[in-house]
Amino acid sequence: MNKPQLMHYEKPKHIKDYPCGPAAPAGTLVVKNAGWRTRKPIVHKEKCTGCCLCYLYCPEGTIFKENKKVGIDYDFCKGCGICARACTHKAIEMIKEGENGEY
Repeated sequence: MNKPQLMHYEKPKHIKDYPCGPAAPAGTLVVKNAGWRTRKPIVHKEKCTGCCLCYLYCPEGTIFKENKKVGIDYDFCKGCGICARACTHKAIEMIKEGENGEY
């Protein structure tokens, strides 16, 4: 599964400039996290077994494997919490945005 990628977007100036079909391939975004996420997932590395079940359930493709554990690309994470519900080891916890001192 490909991770989301950022694409430069220029608003069309005329109706003829709009594309007839999709403007970009699936998985392409025009902005990083737009700031509307209220909760975000935190991975507790000591509990993570690296099974990647969360990766399979993530609708945005923001979960990746690093050093036999999972990591999350917060630039594109929407904060839906599906990964936390899918994790059978309770290694992912949803916290309030900015609660751990980060935004």
